[in-house]
Amino acid sequence: MNKIIEIQTLGDPGLDVFSTLTEAQLRNQLEPEKGIFIVESPKVIRVALDAGYEPLSLLCERRHIEGDAADIVARCADIPVYTGSRELLASLTGYTLTRGVLCAMRRPQPRSVEATLKDARRVVVIHGVVDTTNIGAIFRSAAALGIDAVLLTRDSCDPLNRRAVRVSMGSVFLVSWTWLDAPVTSLAALGFKTVAMALTDKSVSLDDPRLKQEPRLALVMGTEGDGLPHDVVAQTDYVVRIPMAHGVDSLNVAAAAAVAFWELRDRAIR
Repeated sequence: MNKIIEIQTLGDPGLDVFSTLTEAQLRNQLEPEKGIFIVESPKVIRVALDAGYEPLSLLCERRHIEGDAADIVARCADIPVYTGSRELLASLTGYTLTRGVLCAMRRPQPRSVEATLKDARRVVVIHGVVDTTNIGAIFRSAAALGIDAVLLTRDSCDPLNRRAVRVSMGSVFLVSWTWLDAPVTSLAALGFKTVAMALTDKSVSLDDPRLKQEPRLALVMGTEGDGLPHDVVAQTDYVVRIPMAHGVDSLNVAAAAAVAFWELRDRAIR
């Protein structure tokens, strides 16, 4: 049965995960098994629970305990539920809660690249993308458009960042992902041809028929401003551009990813 805890002060024990801990502290890189992340809004929390993520505690507006979050409270019967007024919770977190509910969850154990890509045919490598909104949007498009897995370089934003999770609408829980510490050339050993999304003299069109014939493709997407580093582009099997009109030469990385995912999707997906 839930332990409902009425918040008396902002310094109550157990509230630090929702207030004072930074994203880096939540990740706990020195002890990954103790890492935590925060999920916001009932809809996204339900997606995480359905995907098997472990809840640790809830922060919930009083009115939602028997309202919008009643089913979540019931599913998380063995964890503490901290509650208070909307104004008090906003003072605690520094922002008004979306739909009035936050859930602290245990970070999953990191997966190897080999395990993540075991049955994958279409994957994306996110290289140096730091904007939380773009990360969330890329994951949402990946889930919707048939991308089997996501790899991220260590200089990219954490997919379990609170805002990235919310923007993705929980899609970060639906697509397998892990960190890529080796060069993109390492994916060749796993049977993948790599595709750099970049403008160069050697770029081929996204609708080039050779791309769709490849059994396993890894699309490499670069940073919001500078794109992919030249050395990364040089390491890939294909360099690809999206044909555009009116002299436009680039799209936001999340928009470009969605276009590329759709065009290069596994043709078995309709």
